[in-house]
Amino acid sequence: MPPVNPRPHREIMSDLMTRIIDGEFAPDSRLPSETKLGHHYGSTRGTVRRALAGLEERGLVSPVQGTGWIVRSGRPSQSFDELRSFAQWARSKGMTPGGLVRRKEFGEATAAEARRLWVSPRARVLRVTRTRSIDGRDVMLERTSYPDWIADRVAAIADDEASVVEALTRDFGVVTAFAEHAIDAVPVSSADATLLGVRRASPLLRVRRVSYASAGEPIEYGEDRYLPDAVTFLVTASRESTPLTRTEFSQ
Repeated sequence: MPPVNPRPHREIMSDLMTRIIDGEFAPDSRLPSETKLGHHYGSTRGTVRRALAGLEERGLVSPVQGTGWIVRSGRPSQSFDELRSFAQWARSKGMTPGGLVRRKEFGEATAAEARRLWVSPRARVLRVTRTRSIDGRDVMLERTSYPDWIADRVAAIADDEASVVEALTRDFGVVTAFAEHAIDAVPVSSADATLLGVRRASPLLRVRRVSYASAGEPIEYGEDRYLPDAVTFLVTASRESTPLTRTEFSQ
C-alpha cells in the first residue's frame, strides 16, 4: 500500500540519494521505474521525475532512453592517499569547480592562527572567506588565514579564481608539498546557513587543515565546512603508510 500522504519531490530526492549513497542502488544499476517509485512514495510520476532530475543535476543518476534511470555513482569522494586541491579533485570527477570570495581582510593573528602559522601573536595575517561550488552548486564554505609572507600574493588573486592553490603555483611559484587535517561534524551557524542556503539546524562536515610549502613553512590555516550530501572522505590504510600526514585537502 502506498503512503497515505504523498511525498514532495525534495523528500523523494533526499531518500533516493541516501539509498544510493548507502549502496542499496549500486553504480550502473537501474532504478525502479517512475511508476513504481511513484507508487512507493505515494506521489505522481511528475513529482518523481522532478526528484530524479535533482539527482541528475548532482551527478548521481542519468536517464537512458528505453531503459529508465541508471545510477551513475554514489556521493563524490575525496581520497586521503594523494595531495590535490578542491578544483583538481572536482575536475578529476568530471565536475566543474568554482569559487567566490565573500570576505577578504587583513588583521592581527589570533592565538590559534599564530600557533598554526608559526607567526608571532598579533602578526599580520590575511583572512579570506569563500564559497566553493561544484557544477554551479555551492557545497562548501571555506575560511582560510594566510601568514604575512604570502598574504599580499593571495590578496591579488581574482575573487572568482577556481583554485588558489593553482594560482599560487602558476603566478608565484608557491607549491603545496603536504597538509594536515582534522575532520568532525558541526552544526551550521546562522551566517553559514545564509551563505550555503541551508536550514539553521543542518549539520556540516568540518575539515580543519594546515598546508605547508616544501621547505616546511605554513602556507595556510583554514577550516572548510561541507554540505553533508556533497562529499565523503576516503582513507586508505596500510602497514607501510604514514597515518594521515599527507592528505588530500580542499583549497
